[in-house]
Amino acid sequence: MTSALALPKSSLLTSSMVSEIMSDTDPLPGRLDRWLAAHGANLVAVRRHLHAHPELSHQEFETAALVARELAAAGLQPKFLPRGNGVMCDIGEGDRVIALRADLDALPLPDTKDVPYRSTVANAAHACGHDVHTTVLLGVGLALAQLEQQGGIGGRVRLIFQPAEESINSGAPEMISAGALKDVAAIYALHCAPQLPVGIVGVRSGAITAACDAVEVRLSGKGGHTARPHLTADLVYALGRVVTEVPALLGRRVDPRAGLSMVFGSIHAGEASNAIPNEGSAKGTIRVLNRDAWREAPDLVTQLIKDVVAGTGAKADVRYTRGVPPVINDRMASAVIAGAAGAALGAERVVEAEISMGGEDFAFYLEHVPGAMIRLGTGIPGSAPMDIHQSAFDVDERAIGYGVRTMVHTALAALASPSF
Repeated sequence: MTSALALPKSSLLTSSMVSEIMSDTDPLPGRLDRWLAAHGANLVAVRRHLHAHPELSHQEFETAALVARELAAAGLQPKFLPRGNGVMCDIGEGDRVIALRADLDALPLPDTKDVPYRSTVANAAHACGHDVHTTVLLGVGLALAQLEQQGGIGGRVRLIFQPAEESINSGAPEMISAGALKDVAAIYALHCAPQLPVGIVGVRSGAITAACDAVEVRLSGKGGHTARPHLTADLVYALGRVVTEVPALLGRRVDPRAGLSMVFGSIHAGEASNAIPNEGSAKGTIRVLNRDAWREAPDLVTQLIKDVVAGTGAKADVRYTRGVPPVINDRMASAVIAGAAGAALGAERVVEAEISMGGEDFAFYLEHVPGAMIRLGTGIPGSAPMDIHQSAFDVDERAIGYGVRTMVHTALAALASPSF
């Protein structure tokens, strides 16, 4: 369900307060520093408001409304998705378009932090940093709007505020169908990385996150007494073979460089210790870094499961559900954002990002146009190691400013790049 508390109806950010902040001809890093000095506290307030009022996938109506109000207050013309839970907004003029994407939704988890901005919604929390992603992109939009008013930005930047990144039926295809990639030359995004110290960004060319699919295996067959297993299909034994042999066989049927991993997280069959059940099931995930291997995985996994089960006498029903493709960062797009991050923060603050086997629906955009996703360091100094998707997840809020700097530089560099 959506938040029970309405988001504020008035603007939390007022760009006209400091319209002269970026009106001079100083180098961009200094101009952004002054803009953030004037707006930084308000951006943090936006992030905390979003954190306290999370909305789950496909229900981001009030969050989208807040984003649209802030953009409209800056003189922009945001457009809602047909359902009203996502926003797109172009800044600037011209045929060349660079897109920047943020995700809006929260996770169905309790917020266990003891902070003033703790979630006010039961079993909903921004435990993946999407409140930070949204705030950063909003700040980028407001900063770019001022730059456009004061001399232009050399093309168009499209802000994409996407719903439902955390859902299997994710929001990226919906945004694409609504025209998010029309005329787009390249697209960029960032993701919170608590493993990196605040002020550091991680960039990687090639695969940075894995495809993630789900598989459910349902077995059926004749049950019976454990004293006479030869008269049954012995589904427990058959399930054991599936969860141990199929992942091992995949390792011999797929190029190991594809990074394919199959792990079962659920297995169930029977209740009594002396009775072989008539049915059982196992559920797991398939993760893979190579796009071609991902495309081949459904047929291969299904066939291997049926081959393994065949000798047991059980019947196998395999349900393979597509999730998201792997995020494969484009080489030139990665070079552009690495250079932009270095110009924004200093080259020493740009490191190579590690590969994650987690899934990200930003991959759907990269199926159509080149682009790259980077890691934004959000680690809190002195705190215990933390990961996303944990109920106590939080960030060092200085990351918002670093994110704004990086993505403003990236948008302008990509507009000026002949690579796309």
